[in-house]
Amino acid sequence: MTVARRTASVVAAAVLAAVCGLLPALPALAHGATTKPESRTVACGLGGDGAGSAACRAALTANGLPFGNFDNLRVPGVNGEDKRYIAAGTLCSGGLPEFKGLDLARTDWPASKLSAGATVNVQYRTTIQHQGVFKVYLTKQGYDPAQPLGWDDLSTNPIFTATDPPVRDGAYRFSGKLPADRSGRHVLYTVWQTTSTPDTYYSCSDLIVSGGKAAAAPDKSSGVTTKVTPLAGRSPEPGAVAAPGDTVEAPAAPDQARESWLRAASDDQDRVALGHQMVLAALIVIVGVSAGAGFMRLRAARAAQRTDKYAGKH
Repeated sequence: MTVARRTASVVAAAVLAAVCGLLPALPALAHGATTKPESRTVACGLGGDGAGSAACRAALTANGLPFGNFDNLRVPGVNGEDKRYIAAGTLCSGGLPEFKGLDLARTDWPASKLSAGATVNVQYRTTIQHQGVFKVYLTKQGYDPAQPLGWDDLSTNPIFTATDPPVRDGAYRFSGKLPADRSGRHVLYTVWQTTSTPDTYYSCSDLIVSGGKAAAAPDKSSGVTTKVTPLAGRSPEPGAVAAPGDTVEAPAAPDQARESWLRAASDDQDRVALGHQMVLAALIVIVGVSAGAGFMRLRAARAAQRTDKYAGKH
């Protein structure tokens, strides 16, 4: 092997190793979200039908950052104990700061129109398939959309569940019936607890339900408070309200960092991202310069060989 080829091989190997070392810092792939009935993440995310609505614009302002990819609202390490790790008032965001705008208490979120007692056909778009169970809750009659959504606003048990439903045309598909005693604005709350990963996904789909009983005054009189245990990297929510029967003291958080591809907009993280971009740019320059130098050395070596052969003949 010539010196030029050996040099090019060494440079290529070094660049590959450097790029591989940067991979853990790159964004994770997205996985899924409720597209029917349309969730807030879908409506307000990139290219969403409701992105221009007043509610979505307010949510974007509250975030301070674009929502980015709508189908990556996930929290690791919950293990089915949603009420212990997702505080009241943060259900739609899953407690993730980069989605906090989805928790705004508003009466004008883009909503799907359904009838009380009707079958609701759920489509949950998947970009990466996982095994797991979907638990679908509905707000109680008397739910007040002008107040932050809490666990005590939801039915105690899911109105229906689905385990490993079939995927057709890029979406999990399953269905269930809405209760017959709902009317007005409600939230269909979908929890997807995957069993092939440590992640749990959360989404809020706003509904306008017709044909049910008249809404009663909201009942928020449980008065039970709990200490919500934060996942690693997230601050606890003070004064979180628990549903009746919840444990007052939550156990220690699992030893696992919260994962989310869209990071909070801190100065430190901006500097890290800029550093990664500068390193990648430097690697590209190094590859280009090294490849050019290797090519020139290879041409020089071949020219020298031709000169030697010509000199030998004469």
